[in-house]
Amino acid sequence: MSWWPGKKDRERDVREKMRTLIPLFDDDTGLLILAGMGDTVVDCFEVSSEPSLSQVSHCLMDTSTRGVAMVPKWTLDVTSCEVMRVLQLTDSCIVPISYQVPRKHTGQEFHEDLYPDTVGTTPAMSAEEWWQGGNKQVEKVSLHPDKQPKQKAPAAKPMPAKKELASGGSKEDPARGCSASSSPLSTPSSSAAPSRSPSSTSGLSSGFLPSPSPSQSAKAIQSMLGPMSKFRHIKGTVMHRDTHITNMRGLNLTTPGECDGFCVNRHRVAVPLAISGGQIAVFELSQPGRVPDTALPTIQNSVNVVDFAWDPFDTHRLAVAGDDAKIRVWQVPEGGLKETLTEPDLILQGHTEKIYSIKFHPLASGLLVSSSYDLTVRLWNLESGDEVKILTGHEEQIFGMAWSPDGKLLATVCKDGKVRIYDPRKSTAPVQEGPGPEGHRGARVVWVCDGKYLLVSGFDSRSERALYLYSADSLSTGATASTLMGVAPSTLIPFYDPDTSVIILTGKGDTRVHIYEIVPDAPHFIECSSYHSQEPHKGLAFLPKTECNVRDVEIARGLILTKTSIEPVAFSVPRVKKEFFQDDLYIDTAVCWEPALTASAWLSGINGKHKKISLKPKDMTPVSEAPKEAPVRKYLPSSVYLEEKTDEQKKDELLSAMVAKLGNMDDPLPQESFEGVDEDEWDD
Repeated sequence: MSWWPGKKDRERDVREKMRTLIPLFDDDTGLLILAGMGDTVVDCFEVSSEPSLSQVSHCLMDTSTRGVAMVPKWTLDVTSCEVMRVLQLTDSCIVPISYQVPRKHTGQEFHEDLYPDTVGTTPAMSAEEWWQGGNKQVEKVSLHPDKQPKQKAPAAKPMPAKKELASGGSKEDPARGCSASSSPLSTPSSSAAPSRSPSSTSGLSSGFLPSPSPSQSAKAIQSMLGPMSKFRHIKGTVMHRDTHITNMRGLNLTTPGECDGFCVNRHRVAVPLAISGGQIAVFELSQPGRVPDTALPTIQNSVNVVDFAWDPFDTHRLAVAGDDAKIRVWQVPEGGLKETLTEPDLILQGHTEKIYSIKFHPLASGLLVSSSYDLTVRLWNLESGDEVKILTGHEEQIFGMAWSPDGKLLATVCKDGKVRIYDPRKSTAPVQEGPGPEGHRGARVVWVCDGKYLLVSGFDSRSERALYLYSADSLSTGATASTLMGVAPSTLIPFYDPDTSVIILTGKGDTRVHIYEIVPDAPHFIECSSYHSQEPHKGLAFLPKTECNVRDVEIARGLILTKTSIEPVAFSVPRVKKEFFQDDLYIDTAVCWEPALTASAWLSGINGKHKKISLKPKDMTPVSEAPKEAPVRKYLPSSVYLEEKTDEQKKDELLSAMVAKLGNMDDPLPQESFEGVDEDEWDD
């Protein structure tokens, strides 16, 4: 049976062939560096005069390459026979890779055969002379420490003195992640190696500077780049297929940009259908599996759905905004839909034009806010069914709204290029206003850092997606910080976890989920690992924090909507001691499913806050109380010691090891000491 590659296989092959390969060539040594964008390998080749390539180094790095560059010759440590140094750019740091030729008298003399005169830094001619036909060459200079021009930049500081081993050799850590033991760069005895020409690198060794601690350079550079997040290695994992809801058909995947596409609570999921009458399907999370091919009971909203949201304090109540400027409130029966619902429990009327979006209050039960094409934001009391507030001041389409964590303030981001904050109980006009994103394609807003900042995802003037951070106390001064997110058509929808200050963003139709930790101090945005789905998803929503599996260090659990399924995705942080409760990641979380007060109480001026509970299981010990372990001594690989010894030394050690294993031939055998029997005791 023949096999023919599918579309995905062919696309993968094309992507592999199109991967960018970055070449760096050193004329003085004839060394060629090749590093692929996204690869974790940096290869070094020697280019001979024939010409031909011979590989002399194969360095395995810890992280993927985003770029490479060669440092100038003046920065090399010539006293350590360093002939080349390359910098690898990764997602979070810059890693130096040093290429050195082992020599017997390293650090004592200048090896002229390794360092021919190199191109200097003084220009040979001016631009005008070149335009007139000049062809002068840059003068070459020596790298000898005593001959370097004084006006040149000083050479890099010498490497720290190498630690002496008991055998008399020097100890030098190999590059972390470099395949030094299998690389042809390693020689049996570097001390006995003859002098080589500048282009001969058969005795070259690669490593990170400075020695002997290879990780110190990366740590030093990382400290200059800024703090690292404890969530930087967060990973998203699609949960077992048994938890998926599959065989979904006829979904409406073209909801307005202000809508998240679908909405979830800890018990059920609501998804709009592409069927006339604005029908909505409701799936129970406790009943995963294949959806039957027969017709399903639905909610018949009678008009097209523009946005919808579950009541955070009643998992059975669903508010649906239609394009007829009305909000219908539906009550899903216990156990899910058994028959089609046609009559809502409540209809809210007041807007004069189509509604954009709706949001429930995070603390007060029965309080809903909505925005509309009539450029107003209205507050509704579901307990009485009345419209209680009308907020004004918007001049264009309202892209997004968000309640503050304490429930006192409401933030909006508008197409007119403004970000506004309202105090609905005190004024119908904004109490603060400031410049928002310049792009007019859409935006979202969310409160972060304990309500001290606003984070807005939108577009810049060049239609590139961007994140903006605003101080909630001074909107008028503009964004405190911003970061670009690349070009894409959909608006990034943010999910913020106040316990970890981690924000997860993705757009409808994207395959990548961006993750950042937001901090109030610079650099504000600390990028973490991204999650990539196999195919474009149509929406991403998150369950309450109590649904996370803390035993697997899961800090967020989302549901991804595809064309035909709903798939749970667990976002977890890799930890070694998973048998302990990671109390540095899990602070007491808010009981967000219970209201702190009623809508009437909030409207009368009363404030409240959620109770908090610990996520620690009773049978787990906090990692902060885990017993301290004795430090484990780290041993260097044997190749480090073997490189520093002569052939005779290695033969002697090998012979001694064999003798110790087999025993000394002069010693009596163990059975010779056993008591035997006399000859006359044998049977004839």
